[in-house]
Amino acid sequence: MKYQIIPVTAFQQNCSLIFCEQTKQAAVIDPGGDIELIIQAIQDQQVVVQSILLTHGHLDHVGATQQLAAHLKVPVLGPHPNDRFWLDMLDQQSQAFGFPPTPPFLPDRWLSDGERLQLGEQSLQVIHCPGHTPGHVVFFCQTAGLAWVGDVLFKHSIGRTDFPQGHHQTLIDSIQNKLWPLGANVRFIPGHGPESTFGEEMKHNPYVGKHATIGT
Repeated sequence: MKYQIIPVTAFQQNCSLIFCEQTKQAAVIDPGGDIELIIQAIQDQQVVVQSILLTHGHLDHVGATQQLAAHLKVPVLGPHPNDRFWLDMLDQQSQAFGFPPTPPFLPDRWLSDGERLQLGEQSLQVIHCPGHTPGHVVFFCQTAGLAWVGDVLFKHSIGRTDFPQGHHQTLIDSIQNKLWPLGANVRFIPGHGPESTFGEEMKHNPYVGKHATIGT
């Protein structure tokens, strides 16, 4: 699995263009905004987008979804249905964060824990990881040792849990019980900031590492 990170919006959200190198079939993960940058990346990589994948319903991750889906004529998959209230509140989110007006929408298909999505010769496992939001999902490509974790986990940090229906202990449980078992060598692309590995975070993340000092 190949990928290109496209930072979008004032929040520098890591939108990802992922694609099977053999077939050039692609997907866009979390198109939060700046649609022209995403379209340019698709053209530069010369790939054919099959779908848009959403990790969760926060505006900086979904803001360009409707426009991009209409432009590419592809379905929107995810997040988990527990995040429906966030998508229903997109107009309020737009006002609160100073984004262009973004009307509510629903995906073409919700995703559930354990599903597998095929992208050319590559497969993505859907992992439900609530805590930051109740319907947050992670996309894991086992053959590539790559995970797209949205705002669940960051390099030496974790997602916020002070938004509506966020829950700190649920987030910690998601990381430790659903992400760590995937393996220390797995590299992850977070929703913001630099990449890291689960092994690095197991050792050094002050919130969930073995020497955690924050939030304990």
